[in-house]
Amino acid sequence: MSAFPLALPDDAEFSSRLAVRIGRHWPRLLEALRPLYGSGAWEGELAARLLSAAIDRPADLRDLDAAREAAPDWFQQPGMVGYCTYIDRFGGTLAGTRARLDELSRLGVTYLHPLPLLKPREGDSDGGFAVADFRQVDPKLGTIDDLRALAVDLRARGISLCLDIVCNHTADTHGWALAAKAGDAKFRDFYHVVKPPEQVAALEAHLGQVFPQTAPGNFTFVPEMGGHVWTTFYPFQWDLNYANPAVFIEMMDVLLYLANQGAEVFRLDSAPFLWKRAGTDCRGLPETHQVVRAWRAALAIAAPAVALKAEAIVGLAEVLPFLGDADRPECHLAYNNTAMTALWAALATGDTRPLSTCLTQALAKPAVAGWLTYVRCHDDIIWGALKGVIADETLAWISDFYAGTVPGSFADGRAFQAEPGAVRSTNGMAASLAGFRDGADNRAALARLRLLYGVTFALDGIPALYMGDERALTNDPDYALEADHEDGRWLHRPRMDWARPEGAIHAALAQFAALRRDRPGLHAANPARPFVTADPGLLAFDRGGGDGDRLICLGWFKGQAARIDLTDILGGGTWHDLLDGTDLTAQSVAMAPWGLRWLVKKDG
Repeated sequence: MSAFPLALPDDAEFSSRLAVRIGRHWPRLLEALRPLYGSGAWEGELAARLLSAAIDRPADLRDLDAAREAAPDWFQQPGMVGYCTYIDRFGGTLAGTRARLDELSRLGVTYLHPLPLLKPREGDSDGGFAVADFRQVDPKLGTIDDLRALAVDLRARGISLCLDIVCNHTADTHGWALAAKAGDAKFRDFYHVVKPPEQVAALEAHLGQVFPQTAPGNFTFVPEMGGHVWTTFYPFQWDLNYANPAVFIEMMDVLLYLANQGAEVFRLDSAPFLWKRAGTDCRGLPETHQVVRAWRAALAIAAPAVALKAEAIVGLAEVLPFLGDADRPECHLAYNNTAMTALWAALATGDTRPLSTCLTQALAKPAVAGWLTYVRCHDDIIWGALKGVIADETLAWISDFYAGTVPGSFADGRAFQAEPGAVRSTNGMAASLAGFRDGADNRAALARLRLLYGVTFALDGIPALYMGDERALTNDPDYALEADHEDGRWLHRPRMDWARPEGAIHAALAQFAALRRDRPGLHAANPARPFVTADPGLLAFDRGGGDGDRLICLGWFKGQAARIDLTDILGGGTWHDLLDGTDLTAQSVAMAPWGLRWLVKKDG
């Protein structure tokens, strides 16, 4: 391995720490990238950007680096609770969001993920995921100074800021794309251009489609580029060419720049699509993982307080590789998408066995990595993530159930889209999918919503609230009336109604967060281990570590009350329910309709 090619600054204390990081992670960085790019001048440019970012890092963030190097499991602590929102839907602007931070603190939030807020293209921007400038904020939301101020306020409250990095593509109006269209050879090589139509067809034969109804195909003819640009998502989102080392370096520089503005977590949007290779589906290729490993190593040198989160909304077998292993770490966090999807499946069918299967499979996660657990997000629920776990015909029934077309369904959602022959995904706010309707008797719907979140908070990882769920906010039926909001996913992206009463679900979520905070057994290194139960309507899993702190979560996914003998799970003695404060014994455990219990063994 080559030594770091540049001299370190004169600051002895800083240079000493930096030298240790370089010694540990520079070899890993080269090990990941040289198989992709060979050796060359790009290594010197990479080192220069890394060193510059490390020198520019503000003093308070250097202090955070040191603290997190001393406690590298900071993101696995049981007190971690996330919240995901759109800035314009939540606080209007970055400044307006700063004024609403008390709302997050009261919920116990320690991790805030505002959805894309960097400068998007004009017009339709796929909800901000078509970025025109990675170093500017959407002018409608504020400025980069406002973003930095928000990060400072959050850090003072113990809340980590997570930002989206749309790493697979840029907007067609990004400076790189504009230069490419103008004929700049350097920037033309930042993108994939395929000229012969027969080559496009040959590539398409192996590729899936992300938006088969609204944006079919993976290529868009661009006359100025003299061919078809690779556009996996929408025609205005141009896929970057990571076979070019300059692209890797520029995106690394973006990560480091935003880390120095105060970002503590990066959500790597569309990470599985980074590398392209003819004859494959171009999803999760080995080269993609080398790119992610290299970003991890680069951040470990220049901004070690920062964590990476993989946005890989696919089956578990495809997600786990993004967490890497002890020798070749990749992301610190990944979405436990299969658990979320199986939760909703259990709510519809009353059968928790597929969820238990998903939790068992999730035990393969490295102990040093963490899950992001959740009930809803800004995207649709993709039932294909459970293919092989649940039969296709049952998945189709579940999709219809949440679209409200199955007799007896309580759900108020809508089917979205899917690739030909696949089950259509589902749109809708969590409260609406759980059956909440404004003005109706919503006791059962609230019980369902509490059940989903109660299980999610008991699982290992960072439980994340989605905007408005704490107030049982429902669908926005008029979403399409707003400009550039034709995409059906805007159904579950309503504006926050601050006049809406907080109610029982808000209190339940705050309780879950408070109870987690002081239980070392809920550290994310202690995974959820499901039990086999006699009734498939009962989910039961164990959380705990060697320190003796143990919690058993029970979730009852049926609408009828039951009394169950759980001697085989709980054994003898008395158990205490943290949620309702009652004591019980294993021989006769009462479960209310859509009931939830967090049980700990009572002393004595």
